[in-house]
Amino acid sequence: MTCHLHALCFDANDPDGLARFWAGVLGWEHGDDPRDGITLVPVDDTGFRLRFLPSRERKTGQNQAHFDLTSTSLDDQRETVARALDLGARHIDVGQRPEEGHVVLADPEGNEFCVIEPGNNFLAECGFVGALACDGSQEVGYFWSAALGWPLVWDQDEETAIRSPLGGPKLTWGGPPVAVKTGKNRLHFDLVPGAGDQGAEVDRLVSLGARVLDTGPGGVERVVMADPDGNEFCVLPS
Repeated sequence: MTCHLHALCFDANDPDGLARFWAGVLGWEHGDDPRDGITLVPVDDTGFRLRFLPSRERKTGQNQAHFDLTSTSLDDQRETVARALDLGARHIDVGQRPEEGHVVLADPEGNEFCVIEPGNNFLAECGFVGALACDGSQEVGYFWSAALGWPLVWDQDEETAIRSPLGGPKLTWGGPPVAVKTGKNRLHFDLVPGAGDQGAEVDRLVSLGARVLDTGPGGVERVVMADPDGNEFCVLPS
């Protein structure tokens, strides 16, 4: 039994504006959101949605996870960067070296993402959204592989990556040193049980190394959990 990665959620000061930005960059479509957010639905094989949830908290520090967007050529890379800048992105410095070919940007609320140079072998089989690159331990990579039923496609030097058997982006964890977590992450996963009920899925995830943080109002809506590295995620009703 595994769960389904339903959505990657962003805490957003302006959910409408941030959704418009990412819709413009990715070319995704707006979808219905049954709760309190704004949803973008992929038009490719990404396999999960983006949800933008209202938050009054301002971003501080670097996110634990960011998108790596792929390029088919140098012109394609330049076009993606130009489109993102026109939509409100900006160049940022996170310590990248001048000889590195990727371009590091931030969206209008400061969430980091990279536009990767063409010819990147690690992302060669992936689509435009090549990876969600995360700061995390080898243990957390193993956890998410078991939680989602996605096989490991990289496991060397404590760096791990998994990918859905159906394709789409890779989820990667860079291994040590893992930055000390301070406060709630601005990005988190929403999961839906693949079989059985919500309670059974929560119990299974606990057995894999997660812990429950909050059962929500009356215990009938989402259950907020943390993975072995302390990153929050939610299990929605089945």
